[in-house]
Amino acid sequence: MVQSPTTPKAPGPQPSTNRVGLTLSDYKGAPSTLCDGCGHDAITSQIIKAYYELGIEPHTVAKLSGIGCSSKTPAYFLNRAHGFNSVHGRMPSVATGANMANTTLSIIGVSGDGDTASIGLGQFCHLVRRNVPMIYIIENNGVYGLTKGQFSATADVGSKAKSGVSNEFVPIDLCGLAIELGCGFVGRSFAGDPKQLSALIKAAASHNGTAVIDVISPCVTFNNHEGSTKSYKYAKEMETPLHELGFIPFFEQITVDYDPGTVQDVEMHDGSHLRLKKTDRDYDFRDRMTAVQTINTAAREHQFLTGLLYIDEKKPNFVEMMHVSEQPLATLPESVTRPPKSALEKIMQELM
Repeated sequence: MVQSPTTPKAPGPQPSTNRVGLTLSDYKGAPSTLCDGCGHDAITSQIIKAYYELGIEPHTVAKLSGIGCSSKTPAYFLNRAHGFNSVHGRMPSVATGANMANTTLSIIGVSGDGDTASIGLGQFCHLVRRNVPMIYIIENNGVYGLTKGQFSATADVGSKAKSGVSNEFVPIDLCGLAIELGCGFVGRSFAGDPKQLSALIKAAASHNGTAVIDVISPCVTFNNHEGSTKSYKYAKEMETPLHELGFIPFFEQITVDYDPGTVQDVEMHDGSHLRLKKTDRDYDFRDRMTAVQTINTAAREHQFLTGLLYIDEKKPNFVEMMHVSEQPLATLPESVTRPPKSALEKIMQELM
């Protein structure tokens, strides 16, 4: 039987593509099942936008998470990427193992304030001190959203729960802790500030080590009411940007569009540039002690500081310190991965 030729469809407007020929849709994931208006979805949107604009191919990315509302979000971006949803608080161990097994992967971990600051606190600390190359995003809403809104370890003193109960415990400031542990890239942002958040994610993707971004992400169901210090209203009123952020990828022409002396420029490891336009605050983001003092002062004054809090571009990462093979371990031949009998005999002799 001879089939009649099909009539071609009329050409329509084609979607824009990035530098690797992919569309924005190629960076999306499954539809979100989170509550309408959840701050986590706003963060997901900026992850999608940042990776699309940087032209990072999704199949070169490993996206990891633990347990919680935040840890569901990797399903909503980069559906062509590798993914692993670990147990509660254990995502840093999986990230460390994935990095050692295949150093060619770009790793992004998404965690929550409970997943990081409570059950996963020890794991978070050791990931940071080892400086494992990855982006670590904390979607911080101050409550346990999956278990009906109890206070988390990041809830501020005096913050009120939806039930009317006030929190009496001192919060863990994950940015301050990360800096104390020696993290080389620490930023804080707000889910309602897409421009700043997108620039921070892009800079984090270009950093050669652990990049921690703590994002205040209001829980519209349990922590967006009067008296909450993690609500949209409170964050908008109390946010104090340290600087305006701009990011120029290595593949774009660097242009000058500011008055001399008003911008600080940070060259990232891949040649990209993070530009910070000063506000009226005199802040040195390369001074570790200044960063810690500024965070502590802001907490006493009930300020919500956002921006790049600290950066150390020279700090060696875990892969460099451990001399990990640049070739994925799964592709190494047995002659490399299996010690010869003589090596094992030498070890046994040393143990005798």
